[in-house]
Amino acid sequence: MRPQRTLTVRGGLMLFFGAVALVCGLVVGQREIVGVGLLLVLVPAIGALTLIGAAGRIVDSRDLRPRRIPAGTDTQVLIRVGNSSPVWPVGWVRLEDGLPVRLGHEPRYTLGYLGPRAVRDITYLVRPEVRGRYPVGPLRVSVLDALGCVRVDRPLGAPTPLLVTPRFVSLSEPGRVDGTPGEDSPRRSVTGVGERDPIPRAYRHGDELRRVHWRSTAKHGELMVRRDEQHRRERSTVLLDTRAVAHSGEERDGSLETAVSVAASIALHVLDHGHELRFHTERGRLVTEHATGVLDGLAVVESSEAHGLGGGVGALEGARGAASGLVVAVLGAIDAEGATALSRVGGSATRVAVLCTHAAWPDSEALRRAGDLLTAHGWRVLPVADTTELPPLWDQAVTPEGGPVAAGTRNPWEGPR
Repeated sequence: MRPQRTLTVRGGLMLFFGAVALVCGLVVGQREIVGVGLLLVLVPAIGALTLIGAAGRIVDSRDLRPRRIPAGTDTQVLIRVGNSSPVWPVGWVRLEDGLPVRLGHEPRYTLGYLGPRAVRDITYLVRPEVRGRYPVGPLRVSVLDALGCVRVDRPLGAPTPLLVTPRFVSLSEPGRVDGTPGEDSPRRSVTGVGERDPIPRAYRHGDELRRVHWRSTAKHGELMVRRDEQHRRERSTVLLDTRAVAHSGEERDGSLETAVSVAASIALHVLDHGHELRFHTERGRLVTEHATGVLDGLAVVESSEAHGLGGGVGALEGARGAASGLVVAVLGAIDAEGATALSRVGGSATRVAVLCTHAAWPDSEALRRAGDLLTAHGWRVLPVADTTELPPLWDQAVTPEGGPVAAGTRNPWEGPR
């Protein structure tokens, strides 16, 4: 974008009074007044000439440390501004950095005079409270002439993206996430082969000698070692309800943000302990190969215009038969049809439904009815108004006797706060 030149208030007043003095001097025939008027008119014009190319000589660089942060934490914005000319200085310089409203007020700085090859560094902090992808920048530079009559404005550089991931909380150890006491490993052997019938393979450099299978070695005439057991990872499925009609509230206090944080906490929990995770919304599947992918995907999840859970319930149906797995539905307000569809999702997996109590429920009775219906069909229902309420409820849900309410908590079916 080309630089824009404008008169400042001072320059406009100087031009106005100069024109008045020039006209009055000509009318009354006073050459001194004419000279003063002519001088006042020429000063802004001369100031504009001194600014030719000045804005183009200013260069910048920007960095965010870090560029990916959890919501509610700080990132440092580092800006370096310099004069690229080895000969010509730049007059009075002012800077304004562009920020989205969610990141706060746009910072403004006055650098003053920049000599040839001069460099200035600027640092400030931003703390986003809501997840998302935010553009930081671009920088807007203003250069004024020596008398402050003319200003040249120019955008400088390009915005730098800042990724803000959702908040999450730590949950209990998942040694019994399937409700089976003593199940400490998320993996299960599927070889069906015991010590008496090993499947050997040829020795490879680095194999431990204690794994050598001497009977097979004698038979094949070369060193053979026991093959590693093959394992199958348990599968967990998480459904996040992102329907706009199901949620209420704005920004950090909205039920959608609570649902995203709850879903992130559960997803990280199962991934951290070796489960294969399938993460769905009513619109489709998210990338969940690792924790970073989950957080990055949830950082940019937006509400959908869908009216029913539809495909999300289908994804949970696909989890049927996942041995000792975990099925979790993080829900906003659901109607009787949605609750009925979810109640039909069966299988041997443990099923947990997290209901956001401050979502767009018509009333507290609708929340209670949905919870009772799911509980009657084997779901372990956790009513949550804030992400910090999840850990104690989760502790009870993952035990064999888990129920909808943790001891000592508030009435779970009370309406939105």
